[in-house]
Amino acid sequence: MPVAIALIVLAASWRMLAIHQPMLGNFAPLMALTFCGAVYFRDKRLWLVPFAALTLSDLYLDYYYASVFHETWSWQSVIVRLLCFALALPIGRMVASRRNWLTLFCGALGASLLFYLITNTDAWRHDPHYAQTTAGWWQALTVGRPEFPPTILFFRNTLLSDLFFTGLFAAVMEFAARRAGEPSPLKKQPSR
Repeated sequence: MPVAIALIVLAASWRMLAIHQPMLGNFAPLMALTFCGAVYFRDKRLWLVPFAALTLSDLYLDYYYASVFHETWSWQSVIVRLLCFALALPIGRMVASRRNWLTLFCGALGASLLFYLITNTDAWRHDPHYAQTTAGWWQALTVGRPEFPPTILFFRNTLLSDLFFTGLFAAVMEFAARRAGEPSPLKKQPSR
């Protein structure tokens, strides 16, 4: 439990720090934590850790953005983000049965792509600044609204952070297993 609490605090803090460092926009460990939790943790209660960090940091971020940009953030968008994170769990479970560096990479890439496509499609559907056409959808996926940085840059940061934190998580798990004299977590273990 102390590890779970530490992960919640670190992940939520990282997200909150990122709003004050524009270069870190969407560079967060939460999707990787969700995905890797499903890959490595058999105790499904630990899968709730990233959702707790996401919810806590969303409460702060939504308040911050609403006060800074004077916009009302939709609960529907919060639910969409939570669903995107929930989709990382079955991806992680699929990877868990064939765990190696390639499947970890592909799983993190898939989770990033799903998050990007679903959240930007949600923005296109509900933001009146986007035309409800294919061109409006493409705008939501690439350049976004003119007053904000291009959405493709947010995707770049999301993808890089998901790959980085997935690799970091896997390397820590590998190191911990070697230190404990256990087999590599990246090698398929016989079913029990």
